[in-house]
Amino acid sequence: MNQNELENLEIDLLLEAVFRRYGYDFRSYARASVVRRLRQLMEQTGLASAGELIPKALHDPAFFQELLAAFSITVSGMFRDPEFWRSLRENVVPLLRTYPYIRVWVAGCASGEEAYTMAILLKEEGLAAHSTIYATDINDQALAVAKEGIYPLRQVREYSENYQKSGPHDSFSRYCHASHDHIIMSRELKKSITFANHNLASDQVFAEMHLILCRNVMIYFNQELKDRVLRLLDSSLIRGGFLCLGTKESLRFSSSESRCEEIDSKNRIYRKRVRDSGAERR
Repeated sequence: MNQNELENLEIDLLLEAVFRRYGYDFRSYARASVVRRLRQLMEQTGLASAGELIPKALHDPAFFQELLAAFSITVSGMFRDPEFWRSLRENVVPLLRTYPYIRVWVAGCASGEEAYTMAILLKEEGLAAHSTIYATDINDQALAVAKEGIYPLRQVREYSENYQKSGPHDSFSRYCHASHDHIIMSRELKKSITFANHNLASDQVFAEMHLILCRNVMIYFNQELKDRVLRLLDSSLIRGGFLCLGTKESLRFSSSESRCEEIDSKNRIYRKRVRDSGAERR
């Protein structure tokens, strides 16, 4: 067995151990991404091989959190991809207005910026009073940051510029205040969001949603896991509900493709078909 084969065996054993010990399933993540992230973690911790990660992951909960963070993508931002948010305002919000109550799921919310962005949009469109946002992630450390809603002040300029390009009705400063070198999101926005741990790779359907955002979350999944997640999202969406994927993902060649119509091809916004035109909305 050569060195690459040995490393692959050690990684297989590590991923299996993590799944059986903690219930987190990274076995279907894209292999190149897994190898890259584990090598970075080994370099940071001074460990020589993936095999050395196994006992530490199994017996040291603090180290497992480091391992979990290595697999978690926490890149986010307020009104990231402003054109997407403008499209959401123009193409989705008018149809959301037809529902008496709206449930929104931000899947893979990382440190929460996208959830707060969604809360701002719903407020500006007059939908906040009869809507709830559920924001989920597998990373408890990222969720803790999200619940606090405190972000570096240096990012405000970028957030404000993105906001201004998204078709706003107000000023971004209306929704946060500065404190030392951070901004703190308003309590009003925080009250509209429920943050929770949810694992797209292994957990079940997340209620019945009118709108789901899962943008650029699946880019590190292999095809089998992508299909599993897309089925989960489809099952979590009401008939006539909306699914938003990132620009690097699509429903093409998936089992969900025939059940959705494309609303915005560039920004990957889909609407789940109402199979029976006489059926009532759930």
